[in-house]
Amino acid sequence: MIKSIGLSVLLLAVVTVLPACGSSKTEGEGSQVSSVAESAKASDGEGNAAAVSDSSAEDQAQVYPLTVTDELGHEVTIPSKPVRIFAPMMEDSLLVLGVKPVVQWSNGVEPQLYLQDQLGDVPQISFAGGMPSPEAIMALEPDLIILNNQAYAEKGGYEQLSKIAPTYVFENAATDLSSSIQILGELLDKSGEAEEALKEYNDKVASTREKLSTLVEGKKAAIIRFNAKGMFFMNNQYYSGYVMNHELGFEQSTLVKDGAFQVSLEILPELDANYIFLANDGNQGDAYLKELKKSSLWQTVPAVKAGHVYETNSDYWLSGGLIAQGKVIDDVVGFLAP
Repeated sequence: MIKSIGLSVLLLAVVTVLPACGSSKTEGEGSQVSSVAESAKASDGEGNAAAVSDSSAEDQAQVYPLTVTDELGHEVTIPSKPVRIFAPMMEDSLLVLGVKPVVQWSNGVEPQLYLQDQLGDVPQISFAGGMPSPEAIMALEPDLIILNNQAYAEKGGYEQLSKIAPTYVFENAATDLSSSIQILGELLDKSGEAEEALKEYNDKVASTREKLSTLVEGKKAAIIRFNAKGMFFMNNQYYSGYVMNHELGFEQSTLVKDGAFQVSLEILPELDANYIFLANDGNQGDAYLKELKKSSLWQTVPAVKAGHVYETNSDYWLSGGLIAQGKVIDDVVGFLAP
């Protein structure tokens, strides 16, 4: 639970707001200073600028120290407004709140490319071998650590990281994006920005559903993900799979509903999706994608015969966040109703 005056606002937002795509505003370490400087330019003189600064400090003092309980039951106290935030794989959600992290996630080769228009100046840290060492994270001097998945907290991970900075852990932030963004808003004193971002996103979802209604109603969609290990169906619990089913209203393929996960050539004749979307994870699944396209069984699939197969940008189709999901929605509109 959140032990602050802002709890009632957060709970009201959870009940009343479902909502929106990302803000393009970003905030780095110097953003507060720059905003005060801009206020000083607009003011009559030094006294008004000082008043703005004093007012900002007073507002922060009403929020912090902030004590919360994370999704694993840890009590976390944030003493002051966080500035240096380490939140790997939550960069998308930070950006819609107008916040830049101190460093961004990378797979060891590249970061999330769809965010580089806003994160191009943010250093990268490799997760190729898993979570970086505590020493590497400590060197970043974070004042808040946010873990998007409880797996990072296992095997003593939480105990090590919480010694570096206050550490908040989500069970899995991607499975309830609305809730996780509202929690981020509370942690970072950005609840207003969270509400606005969610509202924009929900408005986009509503208008897209209306536009695609005749193309979506009663239709099934399947997403096949390719990586170095093979071909896999994506279910409706996260990322673009969540968008297709919960946001846009496509039904799941019967195969996916029945629990099929790995895709084999032998089950292709059972694939009853009207639309099929292919996501090749960083081109790691090139060999499997090539094998699929050359298969005679693939050519018998109704969606393939109808020309309703679409190759997607895996960079954001396999990522979580309002920016990523907004781009998925834009792609679907472009594919089906250009």
